[in-house]
Amino acid sequence: MDIRNIAEVPSFITADGSEIRELLAHRNSGIRNQSLAEARLPPGAATTPHHHPRTEEIYYILEGTARMRIGEEERTVRPGDAIAIPPGQVHQIRNTGATVLKFLCCCAPGYEHEDTVLVE
Repeated sequence: MDIRNIAEVPSFITADGSEIRELLAHRNSGIRNQSLAEARLPPGAATTPHHHPRTEEIYYILEGTARMRIGEEERTVRPGDAIAIPPGQVHQIRNTGATVLKFLCCCAPGYEHEDTVLVE
Protein backbone atom coordinates (compact mmCIF):
# COMPACT_ATOMS: atom_id res chain seq x y z
CA MET A 1 0.00 0.00 0.00
CA ASP A 2 1.45 3.37 -1.03
CA ILE A 3 0.67 6.22 1.36
CA ARG A 4 2.66 9.46 1.42
CA ASN A 5 2.23 12.30 3.92
CA ILE A 6 2.99 15.81 2.67
CA ALA A 7 5.19 16.47 5.74
CA GLU A 8 7.49 13.61 4.72
CA VAL A 9 7.81 14.35 0.99
CA PRO A 10 10.85 16.38 -0.16
CA SER A 11 10.22 19.38 -2.39
CA PHE A 12 11.85 20.24 -5.70
CA ILE A 13 11.56 23.06 -8.22
CA THR A 14 9.82 22.22 -11.50
CA ALA A 15 10.91 23.49 -14.91
CA ASP A 16 8.23 26.24 -14.69
CA GLY A 17 9.59 27.52 -11.36
CA SER A 18 7.02 26.23 -8.86
CA GLU A 19 7.99 24.31 -5.74
CA ILE A 20 6.27 20.94 -5.63
CA ARG A 21 6.05 17.93 -3.39
CA GLU A 22 5.31 14.87 -5.47
CA LEU A 23 2.93 12.82 -3.36
CA LEU A 24 2.36 9.89 -5.71
CA ALA A 25 4.09 9.11 -9.01
CA HIS A 26 6.12 6.39 -10.67
CA ARG A 27 9.21 7.62 -8.79
CA ASN A 28 7.80 6.79 -5.34
CA SER A 29 4.83 4.42 -5.70
CA GLY A 30 3.09 1.83 -7.82
CA ILE A 31 1.35 4.60 -9.80
CA ARG A 32 2.41 4.49 -13.48
CA ASN A 33 0.04 6.64 -15.59
CA GLN A 34 -0.41 9.85 -13.57
CA SER A 35 1.04 11.90 -10.73
CA LEU A 36 -0.28 13.94 -7.82
CA ALA A 37 1.71 16.78 -6.31
CA GLU A 38 1.17 19.77 -4.08
CA ALA A 39 2.58 22.97 -5.59
CA ARG A 40 3.42 26.18 -3.73
CA LEU A 41 4.05 29.74 -4.87
CA PRO A 42 4.94 32.62 -2.52
CA PRO A 43 2.98 35.90 -2.66
CA GLY A 44 3.63 37.77 -5.92
CA ALA A 45 5.33 34.80 -7.61
CA ALA A 46 4.23 33.21 -10.88
CA THR A 47 5.15 30.17 -12.90
CA THR A 48 6.91 30.75 -16.21
CA PRO A 49 4.37 30.48 -19.05
CA HIS A 50 4.68 26.96 -20.43
CA HIS A 51 2.88 24.02 -21.97
CA HIS A 52 3.12 20.25 -21.94
CA PRO A 53 2.94 18.55 -25.36
CA ARG A 54 1.73 15.22 -23.89
CA THR A 55 0.42 15.85 -20.41
CA GLU A 56 -3.01 17.03 -19.35
CA GLU A 57 -3.23 18.64 -15.93
CA ILE A 58 -5.76 19.50 -13.29
CA TYR A 59 -4.97 22.19 -10.72
CA TYR A 60 -7.06 22.22 -7.55
CA ILE A 61 -6.66 25.32 -5.36
CA LEU A 62 -6.24 24.51 -1.65
CA GLU A 63 -5.16 27.85 -0.14
CA GLY A 64 -4.73 31.41 -1.44
CA THR A 65 -5.90 33.31 -4.48
CA ALA A 66 -4.36 33.53 -7.92
CA ARG A 67 -4.82 34.54 -11.54
CA MET A 68 -4.85 31.58 -13.90
CA ARG A 69 -4.10 32.07 -17.57
CA ILE A 70 -4.72 29.39 -20.19
CA GLY A 71 -4.12 30.56 -23.74
CA GLU A 72 -5.61 34.06 -24.00
CA GLU A 73 -8.14 33.57 -21.18
CA GLU A 74 -7.37 34.72 -17.63
CA ARG A 75 -9.47 34.31 -14.50
CA THR A 76 -9.22 34.64 -10.72
CA VAL A 77 -9.11 31.30 -8.87
CA ARG A 78 -9.61 30.53 -5.19
CA PRO A 79 -9.87 27.56 -2.81
CA GLY A 80 -12.22 24.91 -4.14
CA ASP A 81 -11.61 25.76 -7.81
CA ALA A 82 -10.51 22.95 -10.16
CA ILE A 83 -8.83 24.02 -13.41
CA ALA A 84 -8.56 21.81 -16.51
CA ILE A 85 -5.40 22.32 -18.59
CA PRO A 86 -5.40 20.37 -21.88
CA PRO A 87 -2.10 19.21 -23.45
CA GLY A 88 -0.43 21.88 -25.58
CA GLN A 89 -2.19 24.85 -23.92
CA VAL A 90 0.16 27.60 -22.72
CA HIS A 91 -0.62 28.33 -19.08
CA GLN A 92 0.60 30.30 -16.08
CA ILE A 93 -0.57 30.80 -12.51
CA ARG A 94 0.28 33.93 -10.47
CA ASN A 95 -0.19 34.23 -6.71
CA THR A 96 -2.19 37.43 -6.16
CA GLY A 97 -2.76 36.88 -2.43
CA ALA A 98 -0.84 37.79 0.71
CA THR A 99 -0.13 34.14 1.69
CA VAL A 100 1.51 31.14 0.05
CA LEU A 101 -0.62 29.73 -2.78
CA LYS A 102 -1.06 25.96 -2.38
CA PHE A 103 -2.65 23.79 -5.02
CA LEU A 104 -2.78 20.17 -6.08
CA CYS A 105 -1.46 19.33 -9.52
CA CYS A 106 -2.66 16.11 -11.13
CA CYS A 107 -0.82 15.10 -14.31
CA ALA A 108 -1.55 12.31 -16.80
CA PRO A 109 0.83 10.94 -17.82
CA GLY A 110 2.88 11.77 -14.72
CA TYR A 111 4.97 14.95 -14.50
CA GLU A 112 8.35 14.99 -16.25
CA HIS A 113 10.66 18.00 -16.72
CA GLU A 114 11.19 16.88 -20.33
CA ASP A 115 7.49 17.42 -21.15
CA THR A 116 7.59 21.08 -20.07
CA VAL A 117 8.15 23.68 -22.80
CA LEU A 118 8.87 27.18 -21.48
CA VAL A 119 7.39 29.99 -23.57
CA GLU A 120 9.17 33.08 -22.17
